[in-house]
Amino acid sequence: MMARALPWILVTPGLAAIAIFLLLPLGATVATTFDLSDPFGSYAAFFADDFARGVLIRTMRIALIVTVIAIVLGLPAAAYIARCRASWRSVLIVCAVFPLLTGTVVRSFAWIAILGRNGIVNEALVGIGLISEPLTLLYTEFAIISGLVYLFTPLMILSLVGVLENIDRDLMAASRSLGATPVATFFQVTLPLAVPGLIVGSVLVFTGSFTAYTTPLLLGGQRNTVLATFLYREAMVNFDWAAAGTIAVIMMVATVAIVLAMGRLARRLNPEAG
Repeated sequence: MMARALPWILVTPGLAAIAIFLLLPLGATVATTFDLSDPFGSYAAFFADDFARGVLIRTMRIALIVTVIAIVLGLPAAAYIARCRASWRSVLIVCAVFPLLTGTVVRSFAWIAILGRNGIVNEALVGIGLISEPLTLLYTEFAIISGLVYLFTPLMILSLVGVLENIDRDLMAASRSLGATPVATFFQVTLPLAVPGLIVGSVLVFTGSFTAYTTPLLLGGQRNTVLATFLYREAMVNFDWAAAGTIAVIMMVATVAIVLAMGRLARRLNPEAG
């Protein structure tokens, strides 16, 4: 009898913690968005507001662009790291995850120093004569995307390295022996087998970019509001908890929808991945 009850005894503390610290706060957040007289009024107000819709679209656009750039940058880097010798692989992984070892505020202020009017980029462009006046790089979507790519690309690399190093190299050798070019081998053999890592990395990068607060605030300023900074302003400045809860629920629903879409894409590219 005790042996049969032991698994439930072991998982009960974990389930209780999930219920208390995750499900209850989520339920309370969702409850603040509904009014008995007009259950979906806060959601209708959000989507009727041009500014709110613009913030949602901007946040989705930035998160998708960051995810695509992280894939483009992370896939070749992960492929190179996966093929290195074990001793070099450890060194390269440490270098790849180095951005994660510093604080978000520190990383953002470093980008302010790089992209400011008197920053490294503008001084270099003026110095070589490409421009006569400093460009406005800071407090733009470009600055937000740059900071988020720097922040989250290591997660893509880590997700892909573990998958790529476990791909049987005999498969690629067989592809080349059958006449496939290196490019064809990559797209027809390596890429489909790397889909699980791509999906995990894409979900991590997208959700991180979609919910990021500090980097968009410091690099984007007030003119480039994203959902996280919008939510903070509604809750802590305007004290409109219903609007803040509505934004939080929309963020959760959008994140789940994107994750499901990525899972469906993964199953299409590689049925065994789903």
